[in-house]
Amino acid sequence: MTDVTADIDAMIARARKAQQSYEANGSQERFDRAAEAAAWALMEPSRNAELAAFAVAETGLGKIADKITKNHRKTLGLLRDIHGKTSFGLIDDDAQSGVSEFLRPKGVVAAIVPSTNPLATPINNVVNALKTGNAIILAPSPKGAAPLAKLLEYVYAEFDRIGLDHDLVQMVPNPPSKEKTARLMQGVDMLVVTGSQSNVRSAYSSGTPALGVGMGNVVTIIDETADLDDAAGKIARSKCFDNATSCSSENAVIVVDAVYDAFLQAIARAGGMCLDQDQTNHLISTHWHEGHLNRNMLAKDIDAVLDTLGFADAAPKGTKFLVAPATAIGPDAPISGEKMALFLALYRASDFATAKEMAREIHAYQGRGHSLGLHSNDDDRARDLAMDMQACRIIVNQAHCFATGGSFDNGLPFSLSMGCGSWGGNSIDDNLNWTHFVNHVRIARPIASVEPTVDEMFADYFKASKQAGV
Repeated sequence: MTDVTADIDAMIARARKAQQSYEANGSQERFDRAAEAAAWALMEPSRNAELAAFAVAETGLGKIADKITKNHRKTLGLLRDIHGKTSFGLIDDDAQSGVSEFLRPKGVVAAIVPSTNPLATPINNVVNALKTGNAIILAPSPKGAAPLAKLLEYVYAEFDRIGLDHDLVQMVPNPPSKEKTARLMQGVDMLVVTGSQSNVRSAYSSGTPALGVGMGNVVTIIDETADLDDAAGKIARSKCFDNATSCSSENAVIVVDAVYDAFLQAIARAGGMCLDQDQTNHLISTHWHEGHLNRNMLAKDIDAVLDTLGFADAAPKGTKFLVAPATAIGPDAPISGEKMALFLALYRASDFATAKEMAREIHAYQGRGHSLGLHSNDDDRARDLAMDMQACRIIVNQAHCFATGGSFDNGLPFSLSMGCGSWGGNSIDDNLNWTHFVNHVRIARPIASVEPTVDEMFADYFKASKQAGV
């Protein structure tokens, strides 16, 4: 047994001991206070500001002010979602069916978290785990390890105020490594994986039940009924937030021909610099270099992006992001994929039906199952997309990166991990939330028999087949 294996096994053993005590002495009130303690560790304003600055300094990704906002709103929204929810013990007694239903913890959960959200994502997982009576071990990316370690110091300070065992929330020892993560995956009771698809695939092959989420590559359609200035403003807010670190940031926008020219004007008013073809070609060759995304553009401020591209002198005053015209889609057209930078691809479609097919093709290349945006005043278009596209969320007339993971003005659960269903190779198709952290236990009692006759069950079928002349 290697030292790494022994260290991880010992950590899991401590977590299991802490979880068993937490559950055995648990109550809904105790679990709720624990979840609130972890949330406050990040939401306390001075800590939030300190940790957001630390995260940007360590990872080189995003904006401090936006990370502060994200840490606050995502955690506050999660607390709203779980407030008053029964997540432990008896939840239903059905006299008619004779079934009683109980909720129990999964046990020890491991969460693999990305460098793009080294604070909000782990706290989201910690709050969900504690709310449901679990212990949790976090495996950060190497760049996110130091901010997470500092965050856990504040979590433990809050735990000390209410008498909670520190071993309920742990992180893989620094420095993180693939070997440590692999051993962790094998030893726990459930995995939650947000981030690279290689980590998701590793989790699914670990032998441990895993909740992985699919790759983002948001496509948004603008149809002829859309309020163009409203759409452009929301796309700008979404694209620019935290320098496009979100998997829910718009990467491609498809505009129907009837409003294409007017939309170009609207997106320029919203701060988009519309590139010509030569500028677009230069952007592509610069950002996708030798198979990697250019770190001088990756989640960087617009000034850094413009300087890297040599566009600073050409950019109109007030430029916030870049808009690159595109026609090609697929592996030979990287601009149709995920970018994590302050630019988006702009496609022109003859009509809504063509826009749908282009969106389908983009998602077949990257992002299938994740989500699709629509700016339209025709709700039937949204219903059409829901039944015809392979996307688990259709986001209508909203700033996509704020809406997809739950918002105070829509009904989706607050989350930083979006399941993509079978289309994205995931076991869940909704936003990861506390309901995924529990086991359901059912008591079944004998009741009066409810057994139908064959004729009752096949009456409609026999009638239909007779009418069809079969």
